[in-house]
Amino acid sequence: MSQSVNNRIETVPHRVNRMSIAVGEPFDTFRARYERAVPAFETRRFERLIEDEVDWDTILQATAENAPHQFIIYWTGDFNSLLRLAGDRLRCVEYLMGNHTIAQRMFHHNPAILLYAPLRTAIYEDADGETWFSVEQPSSHFSSFGSPEITDVGLELDRDLADLLAYLGLPVPAALV
Repeated sequence: MSQSVNNRIETVPHRVNRMSIAVGEPFDTFRARYERAVPAFETRRFERLIEDEVDWDTILQATAENAPHQFIIYWTGDFNSLLRLAGDRLRCVEYLMGNHTIAQRMFHHNPAILLYAPLRTAIYEDADGETWFSVEQPSSHFSSFGSPEITDVGLELDRDLADLLAYLGLPVPAALV
């Protein structure tokens, strides 16, 4: 039996840098500030734009209006009430944060970038009650595709993330600048 092209497997090991930053304020306070800085995806607005088959420039403009700091929240997962049933009292909310117009610039080189776009972020409390913000360094994911064009966008996302952290008053990890 011969092996067809459909049986190909690629395994790409890569190192990812997870950055966790103590935010120095209560969980709910920081969560509210983060969600103001990174607003939710305007689903209905973009559904109408898709239905109207607008041009890409219209999408770029609508996205810029939706993402004042380059990023949008596409999904929020708050499983605290469920995990409390197991006796856990720590809090954590996770997000998918990104920008589809930035992702598009990588997508046409390799659609598999959607494994890492949008980015996963989390706001959580540790056992001492300290609030943390965690995110994985974008370029550490996107460089694994072996494409200079994708890597360049990943590095741009590092800088956008650094700008967001600075806006939120958080220290910026050296790896992002």
